[in-house]
Amino acid sequence: MLKRIDPSQAEMGMLIHKLEGPWLKHPFWKTKFVIDDPEILSDLRDSDIQAVVIDVSRGRDVESHAPMRSFSPPSPPSGLRSRFAPKPVRGAPEPSAFNFRSTKPQTTAREFGHAAKVADRGRKIVTQVFIEARLGKSIKANAVEPVIEDIFASIQRNPHAFNGLMRCKQEAECVYRHALACSALMISLARQLKMTPTEIREAGKAGLLFDVGISQLPIDIADYQDDYRKIPHEILREHTTLGFNFLTASGLSGQTPLVALHHHERNDGSGYPAGLIGGDIPLLSRMAAVCDAYDELAAKGTDAHPVDPGEVVQRMAQMSGKFDPVVFDAFVQCIGIYPIGTFVELRSGLLAMVVDQDVADHSKPKVRTFFSQPLGERVQSEEIDLSKCNGQDEIMGLADMSRFEPEDVRELRHRMMNAVMRAA
Repeated sequence: MLKRIDPSQAEMGMLIHKLEGPWLKHPFWKTKFVIDDPEILSDLRDSDIQAVVIDVSRGRDVESHAPMRSFSPPSPPSGLRSRFAPKPVRGAPEPSAFNFRSTKPQTTAREFGHAAKVADRGRKIVTQVFIEARLGKSIKANAVEPVIEDIFASIQRNPHAFNGLMRCKQEAECVYRHALACSALMISLARQLKMTPTEIREAGKAGLLFDVGISQLPIDIADYQDDYRKIPHEILREHTTLGFNFLTASGLSGQTPLVALHHHERNDGSGYPAGLIGGDIPLLSRMAAVCDAYDELAAKGTDAHPVDPGEVVQRMAQMSGKFDPVVFDAFVQCIGIYPIGTFVELRSGLLAMVVDQDVADHSKPKVRTFFSQPLGERVQSEEIDLSKCNGQDEIMGLADMSRFEPEDVRELRHRMMNAVMRAA
């Protein structure tokens, strides 16, 4: 059952189903989450949103004497939504004392939880940086360094978790989620290319800020549903020059301003703003071109057709001449030919989602099953490590998810990821 409450009534252990109000009125990256941190609770109570909708069947209810207005949600559509209903949340977990700067190796499943908190922390900082940029305030390097250090440490702990999480958690406003995702992708790619720690951090900073010029465009992004991808191309392409000018005026050292200027250049000279070719494009900009294109394509799904990350890798591989081949090959080595969040079809006829990578063989990742094509029905979810199943099963290709409703596909991806985190 859902209940609509005032933000001041929020308590630890509540499961937030929806935040009512414009995204600029609150600092949260996710719109559905359990209040399991006193800082999150304080931020929610202090936010300027109109109301909070909680799910009392899966989390804590308000006190009986508190004023509230309740309502029942509409019946869910048939399909995966009902068949993959998540288990009730019995209570909020205790806040963790985890050291987010630790680089001690973690399993992918366990790091998903840490990465989610890193993304939440980073989103607040990135939101503030972009808002201040919109107001004409300069960016200070030390303002974003904590975000870079947190993401860097997460990827040191596990090279796949943060990037996989960003593919499976896409409910955030896209410009900030894109910044965090590209920062993580740039860090992973820089590590794959054997760059120095200083160069890796510079790559992460560039990934976080190369789209800051969007905040300098002479438009109100609210006119485009707060989605920069809906801005007309002739306007949007100006963000490269605007970003370079803004970051240079801010006194930001290093390669970040140049990456902002050249991240839409293409290896064959078809990019902008300068139409540079091949080696004339700075290395970090060639890296940014790949990371930016991947994340944008992977997030470009319409209501009718959510895009699969594995499909994006295949599409980019077919874009002959657009990307530096050495950089692109290194990128695929980072995320795998079937990135986390990809739906695949197994030789057994089962459909599954990739939940972890095998560093020795990207064609044999760890998957979690959910549907049997021969039976035409959902099956008990089972985790299969394809690198250790002695050839009993293997990936035949990307799964055809057209039989499922688009919203069910998105919900399934989230729930499969949550199942992995619960099992950690």
